[in-house]
Amino acid sequence: MMFLFGMELNDYLTVSTTTSIVVDNSSDGDFLRIDFNISFPALSCEFASVDVSDVLGTNRLNLTKTIRKFSIDPHLRPTGAEFHSGPLPHYIKHGDEVDEETNEGSVALNSASFDKLSHQYDPEVDGRILLAKVDCTEEVDLCRRETHGHHEHESYYGDRDTDTLVKTMDYLVDSIPQEDKKIALEDKSNVTKRPAPLSGGCRIEGYVRVKKVPGNLIISARSGSHSFDASKMNMSHVISHLSFGKTVSPQVLNDVKRLIPYLGRSHDKLNGRSFINHRDLDANVTIEHYLQVVKTEVVTTKSSHDHRIIEEYEYTAHSSLAQSVYIPVAKFHFELSPMQVLVTEDSKSFSHFLTNVCAIIGGVF
Repeated sequence: MMFLFGMELNDYLTVSTTTSIVVDNSSDGDFLRIDFNISFPALSCEFASVDVSDVLGTNRLNLTKTIRKFSIDPHLRPTGAEFHSGPLPHYIKHGDEVDEETNEGSVALNSASFDKLSHQYDPEVDGRILLAKVDCTEEVDLCRRETHGHHEHESYYGDRDTDTLVKTMDYLVDSIPQEDKKIALEDKSNVTKRPAPLSGGCRIEGYVRVKKVPGNLIISARSGSHSFDASKMNMSHVISHLSFGKTVSPQVLNDVKRLIPYLGRSHDKLNGRSFINHRDLDANVTIEHYLQVVKTEVVTTKSSHDHRIIEEYEYTAHSSLAQSVYIPVAKFHFELSPMQVLVTEDSKSFSHFLTNVCAIIGGVF
């Protein structure tokens, strides 16, 4: 009789659940939150841009208010405070269209010619400004030098027409600035200068709210004042966190796991994974992730009048490297299932337990 009583008590205390598939009728409206923390060792925060678009790539929206960026070193360690990009002009004047192959009036620089010109040419004696051009994708060592001449100044982001460039150069090389030249420069040229982009990577963290339709989360390089060589770009990244839906605290998640042991294993499936492009393929490599998102809803019962609903989104992930004719990006394709998993706790009444205990006692006697 004591053995049967122990078995009945264990059955009464054991939590049993029922799993079913129903149509998704989410309570969080028509939008879904995506939280992420991704590090790019080879992408500068100066150029990192986060966009969200639908599955066709239309209605692309650039996001900045809910995104934070931090400069990092190659070992993913932060190198300073939060990165804030300064204002840029909406439209930059480039002057008249000219042939890109025309090099008249400019000197092509490389490591050898730069050292020679920097020692021989003195603008204070010559009285002229020597205009030069350098391709940083070809002359990497030259572009990484800390000083590039006699004058140290910020990177130039202003208009690039002839008049503005001449006034800016006159201002930089003028050893004895005159007040009238300063006033003329301030009045006639709207020059925007900011510190030059530092080398290193970028950690992007924050959240976005997207509509519950198939779409893309795209992280790419963008700048209104720079051009990029797509063949030299490396979009390798490390995913520290990527999850969908409202944030579920670890305490609540552990409490729910007593209902179904396997819940929560795919809540942040990509966490801690690295996707590195070792240049085994050709240039212009885009790293794509295909995510299938399914909502799981858990209904627990503490008493006959107390119900608690917990919602979380789990996903499967498949990643690949693909070549692109455009600038390489890191792209996350997400697609939400129209169905959801409903996990319901089956409550057991105390009267049923008491009736079984009485049946055991009466049956033995």
